[in-house]
Amino acid sequence: MKLEIFATTALLSTVFLAAPVRAENPAHVRQLIETRECMGCNLAGANLNGAHLIGADLRDANLKGASLIDANLEGADLTGANLQEANLFKAFATDATMNEVDLTGANLQDAKLYKVDMDGATIAGADFRGAKLYGANLF
Repeated sequence: MKLEIFATTALLSTVFLAAPVRAENPAHVRQLIETRECMGCNLAGANLNGAHLIGADLRDANLKGASLIDANLEGADLTGANLQEANLFKAFATDATMNEVDLTGANLQDAKLYKVDMDGATIAGADFRGAKLYGANLF
């Protein structure tokens, strides 16, 4: 009986402690880092913490649940990108284009968004606590 309980516990612990399934396409992540061009790429759940994405073309990219902590998005074009539930904690964006971007449930705490065009952006449930928005166009 004790052996069955131990075996069941061991099996369940491997299921619950397994690494989360990643949705991003590794080739797309590599393409973005190497070329800064990834229009329409699948980067959902990608770890882009601290990435230098200056001038990156991320139009219509899927960044749902991606982690962009401390990422530099200066001059990046994120038009139409899906950033639902993305973590942009302390991200930096100057002169970035975020028209029609979906930031539903995104974390933008302490982010710096200077002169960012966010016309038509969806920001329902986004967390902007401590964020600095200078000259940002939200409507």
